[in-house]
Amino acid sequence: MKKAGQPWEKAKAFDNSCPLSGFIPAAEFTGDPQNTTLGLSVNGEQRQQGTTADMIHKIVPLIAYMSKFFTLKAGDVVLTGTPDGVGPLQSGDELTVTFDGHSLTTRVL
Repeated sequence: MKKAGQPWEKAKAFDNSCPLSGFIPAAEFTGDPQNTTLGLSVNGEQRQQGTTADMIHKIVPLIAYMSKFFTLKAGDVVLTGTPDGVGPLQSGDELTVTFDGHSLTTRVL
């Protein structure tokens, strides 16, 4: 869709396209947000590995810029993209997200 010049939102924002699971509140996160290692395994197979240091836009200036246009409140989620390795998921897949010694596991419904 994007290559055809259509709005990218059509490819990204469809029913059930943004499932969210547990999280660590920002106040409890002690790592460097601009140098955090991220990984995703699906059914035990690593699919994604990256670091926030590789992001095109730095986190703090990005949030400062966004806050000029949107009211950001505690608990809001800001989606900034993902490392290479994106792919389809199936019902029943087990996902494990890791970042700087923390991990979250959930299952696709």
